[in-house]
Amino acid sequence: MNALEHQLTYPFGDTLPETGRTIEVAPGVRWVRMALPFALDHINLWLLRDRIDDREGWTIVDCGISNEATRAAWEQVFDNDLDGLPVLRVIVTHLHPDHIGLASWLTERWSGGGFECRLWISGTDYNGARTASNPDTKATVITPAFAASHGITDPEALQMIATRGGHYAAMVPKVPERFRRMIDGDEIAIGGNSWRCHVGYGHAPEHISLHAPALGVLISGDMVLPRISTNVGVHENEPEGDPLKRYLDSLERMRALPADALVLPSHGRPFRGLHTRIDQLRSHHDDRFAEVMAACAEAPQTAADLLPVLFKRKLDLHQTTFAMGESIAHLNALWHAGKLVRHVDGNGVHRFSTTR
Repeated sequence: MNALEHQLTYPFGDTLPETGRTIEVAPGVRWVRMALPFALDHINLWLLRDRIDDREGWTIVDCGISNEATRAAWEQVFDNDLDGLPVLRVIVTHLHPDHIGLASWLTERWSGGGFECRLWISGTDYNGARTASNPDTKATVITPAFAASHGITDPEALQMIATRGGHYAAMVPKVPERFRRMIDGDEIAIGGNSWRCHVGYGHAPEHISLHAPALGVLISGDMVLPRISTNVGVHENEPEGDPLKRYLDSLERMRALPADALVLPSHGRPFRGLHTRIDQLRSHHDDRFAEVMAACAEAPQTAADLLPVLFKRKLDLHQTTFAMGESIAHLNALWHAGKLVRHVDGNGVHRFSTTR
């Protein structure tokens, strides 16, 4: 546990759900934990006791990626922890593969006999997932040309980036053909409790967190994580985007939620200390902004130049693609705020420097 984590409270200590089993974290709310094949090696998913149209059952919040291990783990959960009741709907906080990957399998698995288990998600993320899951789209966070325009020069790295096209579709092979839209401010009745939708921008196009005031529970998705900072990056398809400002503005809006809420994050452990964690995340980005400004004051910088400034550890390819997005996001935020100027040379490479 790092120093910042000591400022938060973890009601369940080091206890984690076993694969295929759940832990109750609030009345009618169960914690599921699935493995991921990345450096970030797990995702937290949630089961909410529910009732729809006089039908008793469960709502699943987030799905895990599409692979055999995750499907097998879900089957164990269904056998062990549903009390013999069906899944009635699947809520997905946002479009990233670890959250929506198995949405189609789950909704199909629990539909039948005249009942359709429905996917609930924001409209923006639904349409983004439908597009990206098409293998012909070859959706990617960063292409070789975009990486080169921000300072990546190593041919081997550029070739490895080129092989990642279609990576999303491999983890999200299918998205349900129908869905129920969630928007900011919606009140969703789940198991006798009202869950309010809170939109967040920057990490995903239209991320939805869920707050149940009567339970004192916030399902934060990836918007607020206890141990790591949320990935916020500029992508190829919106090169001048300012997602980091949108993310930080979204965090500020979350201060309206109770400071003592039990936060159920997608990664890490459930915790209390929402406002403290928001303060920590803002401070983290303020520090990164200061580091970027200092480097750009010394000499014009590309996003690739700033990777060792922003990330002190060695990065693999998967991490580097996300790190480049984050580096560009910090540069773009300062550029849009008028604190940096951007120069594009004859080779199309973007460099940033201070305005004085």
